[in-house]
Amino acid sequence: MSQSRFIAGTAAGDPCRTDQVARADSETRFRMLYQHHVAAVAAYAARRVPAHEAPDVVSETFLVLWRRFDERPENNMIRPWLYGISRRVIANRRRGSQRRSNLLEHLRAQPVKQPMPQQHQTDAELAVLDAMAQLTEPHREVLVLAGWEELTPTEIAVVLELTPQAVRKRLARARTHLAELMATSDEHEPTHSRPEGDAS
Repeated sequence: MSQSRFIAGTAAGDPCRTDQVARADSETRFRMLYQHHVAAVAAYAARRVPAHEAPDVVSETFLVLWRRFDERPENNMIRPWLYGISRRVIANRRRGSQRRSNLLEHLRAQPVKQPMPQQHQTDAELAVLDAMAQLTEPHREVLVLAGWEELTPTEIAVVLELTPQAVRKRLARARTHLAELMATSDEHEPTHSRPEGDAS
């Protein structure tokens, strides 16, 4: 028997050998997915939890990926699928500890700090942030996923476990509500803050 036939026969006939090859292949693909998506998942977590909790969210997210590796979707849907896992990890962490919930409530009462350092913010940017803060959580989340995470409705559907049609409806309502809040804010803008040429 030739060496090649012997090796092939061993791989095919030995269940332990076959399992080792499959496991090694899965580990390689897992590492590739981790390297490709870890930065995006870390950014997603950092925008939703205190900085010291974000690494734990990332670790738990990829642990779920490893445990459910055979259930993962097609490659073009991996990132929103991971966002969905992170979203559930964050929700579970918030539900799992009353002490953490109290801490989060305390943090929410503090002045809001932007996740990304900015030297200056325009009046328009501040108005948008103020209007976003007035939206309901579902409307705010879908706008953040579309605007900041730059996901399509189909990808957002994976994150939120909704149908793409439901996401499009929610996104339309959220944008309409945001526009209404912005318009109301403009109507209540003090006249002295407007340029003199606008007084007419």
